[in-house]
Amino acid sequence: MTQKELTLLNLGDSLDNISNIDPRGYGVCHILYPASREYTGGPLCMNAAGKLCDTLKQDDLVYIMTGFVLPPFGSAETDGVISSVLLARSLVIAFGAKPVIVCQEENVPAVKGMAAVVGLHLYESIDELKKYPISMAVVPFTKDKSKAESCADEIISHGKPAAVISIEAPGENKIGKYHNATGLDVTDLEAKMDILFDKLRAMGVLNIAIGDLGNEIGMGTIAPHLHKHIPYANEGECRCGCGGGIAVRSITDNIITATVSDWGCYAMIAAIAYLKKDIDIMHTAELEGEAITAAARNGMIDMYGWCIPAIDGFGKSMNMTIVNLMRECVSYALRLEDTCKTWFEKVIDKGFFGE
Repeated sequence: MTQKELTLLNLGDSLDNISNIDPRGYGVCHILYPASREYTGGPLCMNAAGKLCDTLKQDDLVYIMTGFVLPPFGSAETDGVISSVLLARSLVIAFGAKPVIVCQEENVPAVKGMAAVVGLHLYESIDELKKYPISMAVVPFTKDKSKAESCADEIISHGKPAAVISIEAPGENKIGKYHNATGLDVTDLEAKMDILFDKLRAMGVLNIAIGDLGNEIGMGTIAPHLHKHIPYANEGECRCGCGGGIAVRSITDNIITATVSDWGCYAMIAAIAYLKKDIDIMHTAELEGEAITAAARNGMIDMYGWCIPAIDGFGKSMNMTIVNLMRECVSYALRLEDTCKTWFEKVIDKGFFGE
């Protein structure tokens, strides 16, 4: 094992661990992670970040799918959308990429508000996006399943992306129903973005899916684990009577699970910052706070329905702390690379990490 390999392992573990801390205490993140880790074979965030670094180049399109709409309000949830915009910023800085956020119509105002906060120009056309640097686009996706295929084809017609990333995006179960976290049918509320994800995966596009429960696009990758251990996931367990459970049918080649989907995305961004040796790829805690505030002021709601700047019940302070800790981990890993060289050699010689 080399110093670089050991750093990728241990820094990746640290970032994964931060994204999977469990302040609520009911343990879903600790149920999901072992199955995702076994599938991946290493730290989740570092695996996804490495694939992006190996794939993306200047002006590449990246489609980022996100967004749940929550009953009974019919309003967009903050989780997923906030990190999607911050990821767009990071992809522009790291690769000069052209990020396109694909989401429900309800999410568009918040995406516009956050784009200004993170410093990117925003366009509502992929063709327009291609013309300009330091930019992103937002494209709504249909909720009408009968139109999902044509909507997906229309988006792809404007450019095949180099990567597709799903962050807290709703996915259908094996009988075509979409569920919220408590097993209720939300099919009519949600955009059918998994159709686009599946098409791009079938085309060989690099695909990454981030979730925190099992009802999100791509989480079918660990379906047997979900059926066994996650409430409402197995057949007959959902509360809507469809009999299919909340576990989705869609799978991904690269999975990230976390306590909060946004935190999983932040871990991936931090890993990109390390791999590219540029700490500014990872946003600051202050920018995190501004983005959360912008989301709330543009009509987004917390998981519990409150019109406040929070993500999955966690306020600005908690989310800013998560971001700051990840950023500091990367900063020290970069800063102390040469200083700690002898310690790496001695630890590696002892053989613990090679066993």
